[in-house]
Amino acid sequence: MSLLPARKSISASMIGGVKVTQELLELCDKHQIAPDVQHIEAKEIDWAWEQLLTVNKDGIRYVIDIKKSLDNKDWLPPAE
Repeated sequence: MSLLPARKSISASMIGGVKVTQELLELCDKHQIAPDVQHIEAKEIDWAWEQLLTVNKDGIRYVIDIKKSLDNKDWLPPAE
């Protein structure tokens, strides 16, 4: 059965919804479970992406430090 002629679509959430997400957060809090995080500047995005594709077997999450990135005047593109 084709969905295209009737312009119908099927969608779903891969996260399970708000209730399930809340339960997961509460479980992590109860057992002190937290992700391994490494803060990076925006200029390191390409490096972090390469890490994710190749050597990041331990599941480290890269978090961009926006304030530090904006403070780094050497990296910012020129204002127009």
